[in-house]
Amino acid sequence: MKKIQQLLLLIFAGFSIQAQQPLSLNDAIAKALENNYGIIIVKENQRIAEIRNNWGNAGRYPYINLTAGDDNAYNINNTENYTNNRFSAGAALNWTIFDGFSVRINKQRFEEFEQLSKQNTAIMVEGTIQSVILAYYDVLLQKEKLKNWEEVMQLSSDRYNLAEERKAFGTYVTYDVLQAKNAYLTDRSGYLLQEVNFKNSLRDLNFLLAEQNEVTYTLTDSFKAVPIDYVLADLQSQMFENNKSLQNQYVNQRLLENAVAAAKSNFSPTVDFRGGITATANRNNFAERGESWNNSANFYGNFTLSYNLFSGGNRKRAMEIAKIDEAIGLVETDEMKHELNNSLSNLYEFYLLRQELLTLAFENLEAARLNLQLSKERFESGAINSFNYRDVQISYIAIAQRELEAIYNFIDVHTALLRMTGTIIQEYE
Repeated sequence: MKKIQQLLLLIFAGFSIQAQQPLSLNDAIAKALENNYGIIIVKENQRIAEIRNNWGNAGRYPYINLTAGDDNAYNINNTENYTNNRFSAGAALNWTIFDGFSVRINKQRFEEFEQLSKQNTAIMVEGTIQSVILAYYDVLLQKEKLKNWEEVMQLSSDRYNLAEERKAFGTYVTYDVLQAKNAYLTDRSGYLLQEVNFKNSLRDLNFLLAEQNEVTYTLTDSFKAVPIDYVLADLQSQMFENNKSLQNQYVNQRLLENAVAAAKSNFSPTVDFRGGITATANRNNFAERGESWNNSANFYGNFTLSYNLFSGGNRKRAMEIAKIDEAIGLVETDEMKHELNNSLSNLYEFYLLRQELLTLAFENLEAARLNLQLSKERFESGAINSFNYRDVQISYIAIAQRELEAIYNFIDVHTALLRMTGTIIQEYE
């Protein structure tokens, strides 16, 4: 029986070790980039664009068709019956030699689509990294909040126990004990609610990592903010060079230029070549005279020059529309640059504000913690009543939670700043 108990303990210990896994922020990002559903889909779309980017798909190479046939017949007539077998084979080549450089234009378009797909992948990667960072630190935030509630709950428990003791000695009445008990139960409720928030944040992180099993991670990174002094001009330079949405807009503009070139190519003539060979072998097998063969081969090669002389003005209108679209694209690019620059300036100001609020939150928490310690001593010595001490406790938990929120909010705005400047991938790769 003792051996069985030891075996069960080892099994459950193994389950516990398997369920509790250490996880750093970099490990979480790596897991998400490998397993995240959105990342997998966008990478497959990128593969499709890479496959399509091919000279054959652009129309450079000829088409070659092979044919083979076997016709059989048995003829019955008054003179002599015979069997006829006709074997045929052929090869045909169709090649558009020139069509206004559309092959090169098509290849350039496929290259731009591949580049656009890569940029979309990068945008998805950036968004995933940002989401994982915020989810990771949200778990740490909820965990720290849980610690604060645990600390306050312990203080309320001590106060409740002290009230019970003082009531036993006759210095407290039932009303005082009930006040202490209500405070403890309130803090206990806050702790339990925060425990649910902590578990939910872990579940959200697991979803981003595409974890199928209920894995409970132990996050190894510390919950802290590291302010960095940025220069707005440097951030603007990085944004115009690296921002993935802006890079996508540049690709779209090149696609509009490609559409203008394609519309111009429609005014050019087309030169086609059609060539091939056909061979036949005809066999007649007569009942009395025996068999005879008749073989033939045919070679051909034809060039065709065609030009669309008039199409009701469709080509001209298509050209005008393509040029207008190109002009609209330039305006949209300028608008995006202006909008991004304005958003970056606002985000930078917000970053500076969050940095200042972070400093104030640290100072405020130090003062609140000292006030709580002094109030605890004064309450235990009887210098202040339970109502004053409870007010200090409520103030402390509020200030402690605001300090944690200030850290998380700073991490949030810092991450958004890195993404807008297009440097978040380099920061966490």
